[in-house]
Amino acid sequence: MKRRILALFLVVGAGALAAPAAAQRNCAERQTVIDRLAEGYGESRQSIGIGANNSVVEVFASIETGTWTITVTMPDGTTCLVASGQAFERLDEVPRPAGVRI
Repeated sequence: MKRRILALFLVVGAGALAAPAAAQRNCAERQTVIDRLAEGYGESRQSIGIGANNSVVEVFASIETGTWTITVTMPDGTTCLVASGQAFERLDEVPRPAGVRI
């Protein structure tokens, strides 16, 4: 399950890299974005992965408020907001062996 979720985040992140310039308005220096997520929403990093072109895909969330944000950071340090929402829930699911269906 964690691999599926990470794969989803990586696909979303890769899509953000190919997004038109209009989506790039939600970008800033990484530390600025992290500070804003922490101070404005109480969000901290919950997961991380490597995406296309050596970009870093991260999920930030607040356990208290349930808000979440997915970011993509480019190699030059620019961080862009890809998606955000509510009702974040942390899952600690045990992975199943490959090929096992529910």
